[in-house]
Amino acid sequence: MLLGVNIDHVATVREARKSFEPDLITAAVLAQLGGADGITVHLRQDRRHIKEQDIIILKTSLSVPLNVEISSAGTMLDFICNIRPDKVCLVPENPSEITTEGGLNLKNKKVFQQTAKAIKKLQQNEIEVSLFIEPEKDLIDLSYKINADAVEINTKEYSECETISQIEKTYKILLETVDYAVRKKNLIVNMGHGLTYDNVTAIAQIESITELNIGHSIVAKSMFYGIEEAVKMMRKKIDKA
Repeated sequence: MLLGVNIDHVATVREARKSFEPDLITAAVLAQLGGADGITVHLRQDRRHIKEQDIIILKTSLSVPLNVEISSAGTMLDFICNIRPDKVCLVPENPSEITTEGGLNLKNKKVFQQTAKAIKKLQQNEIEVSLFIEPEKDLIDLSYKINADAVEINTKEYSECETISQIEKTYKILLETVDYAVRKKNLIVNMGHGLTYDNVTAIAQIESITELNIGHSIVAKSMFYGIEEAVKMMRKKIDKA
């Protein structure tokens, strides 16, 4: 199973002082050394952490795939198509949110059409496109209908469970959704949001998942152990699952 490491919050620390430290490229290189199979960043419309220049430099510096999360509602499609990262994950954005709160509401006609248009443009530029969605079969159907290459299933609800019964219920839904997406629609399935060293094992045991995207937990752990070691620790958790 692949591990994509989201380094947004390295940039969050940098932007707290509007400085050049900590250096994003150093973080990406150390994550690679620790076993990251890909680097993920979110170019938000408010540019609260990642900037265009970061994307440009990362694209030319990495030896692993670069995955950029963006909103199809913004003005970034032309920029992204020009830079051509390996992958793009289309996500919803709310300016007041701390982090992405939920998946794309493809059941909304406007969102559906906007997302379909973005997918077509990105794929024309040879960029693999995934959609960040909730674990619902209807959303898998809609993702397939607009030719997404992959889906990234939101694990927020699973990650926030407080009881065994809640964990069992949400985990069952994840299993059924992954199976449906892979077996019935032949989609690549990734997962992410809120995954930590404590809850990743069960998710990593779902064999049909291609990649896990994890950021905050790794960056938080890196404050004590360094990024390379923090990624190694997560890599070990996934590989032993």
